[in-house]
Amino acid sequence: MNIKKISIPLAIALLMFPQLIETMYSPALTSIKNHFAVSAENAAQGLSIFFMAFAFGVVFWGRLCDVIGRRNSTLAGLTLFIISAIFTYFASNFDLFLFGFGSCAFGAAVGSVCTQTILRDSFEGAELAWLFSIAATSIGISPVIGMLIGSWLTSHGDYTWVFAAMILLVALLFIWSSIQLPETKPENIKRDSLLFVANKMIRDSHIWYITLMIGLTNIALFSYYNIAPFMFEQLGASVKFFGYTGFVLAIGSVLGSLINIKLIRCKINSDFIVFIATVLMIISGVGVYLLQHTIWFFIPMALISLSFGLTLPNLLSTALTNYRDHLGSAGALLGLSYYLIIGFGLDLVASVGSLAITLLACGSCCLLLVCSKKFIATTQQRNAQTQTN
Repeated sequence: MNIKKISIPLAIALLMFPQLIETMYSPALTSIKNHFAVSAENAAQGLSIFFMAFAFGVVFWGRLCDVIGRRNSTLAGLTLFIISAIFTYFASNFDLFLFGFGSCAFGAAVGSVCTQTILRDSFEGAELAWLFSIAATSIGISPVIGMLIGSWLTSHGDYTWVFAAMILLVALLFIWSSIQLPETKPENIKRDSLLFVANKMIRDSHIWYITLMIGLTNIALFSYYNIAPFMFEQLGASVKFFGYTGFVLAIGSVLGSLINIKLIRCKINSDFIVFIATVLMIISGVGVYLLQHTIWFFIPMALISLSFGLTLPNLLSTALTNYRDHLGSAGALLGLSYYLIIGFGLDLVASVGSLAITLLACGSCCLLLVCSKKFIATTQQRNAQTQTN
């Protein structure tokens, strides 16, 4: 295996960039709505389209990682993003705008699947969980950066300023990756068909659990970016105020990741950590429900971010331990599954239009999944002991 490893700053930058792009876009929703004369619900469709296109991008680039390598796939995806963002910048109508933004998402998927594959090539076990926690801490800052940049650009210009900034940022990331990104693809990697890997994963209950948990956790977090801009608009708050709320979410996410690192070092069971995170999600939903008619409803969202920082590293680090022979393809299929759930979920969220209901529903479903997993594991353990005796 190629022992050359990616630098942690570059890995973090690549992992951050899709979420940075998404959160830069969110403050521009009201500008997009007004420019193209569409409804708030139609404007919010961009986020659901982003995740759906992102899902198919994850499959494409993840598979390509196993074919042409991790480095070449990443550079190709970044190039596609830049071209798509330029197209979106000049889009003359809303349909072309959505097509361009979807293409941006397709290219941005390399930041998730290719970088995770590169990390899994080089690390495993507790070390990988620790790295994902470090990454989650850094990613937790990206909403602040994205929302501040997006809100500032939107308030001083319009949504086109946001896309111009995206083009510049990703162009710089492309140059950095061209210089420093290593190729970590193992020489003896298996070239099983995507259908073979998919068949194996479909029959894996652990994969289903991971997929649903990641999907629901992301829906809970990103529903804020989907609904909150219009809630603040109705309450008379400015787009800049929405941008500043990102600090609260970032504090929660960073705290969650730092707490998770401490718990990992203390060898606390990951399932217990995830259980605590789901309880926090439900508490956050109750808080948002109580405060939804005031501008302070964003404060309980810190618990959602904290829950996100606790949950995601523990899910991602254990997701593909049985698929090390085809990490690119398995990571692609896993990503396709949970990003489709996120995309369809956010589309439903835009129709419902209630942040509190969304958080309570996601938290309740996650709690049910965690308890079901524990019950099944306990039952299997008892049956095994009975058979042994």
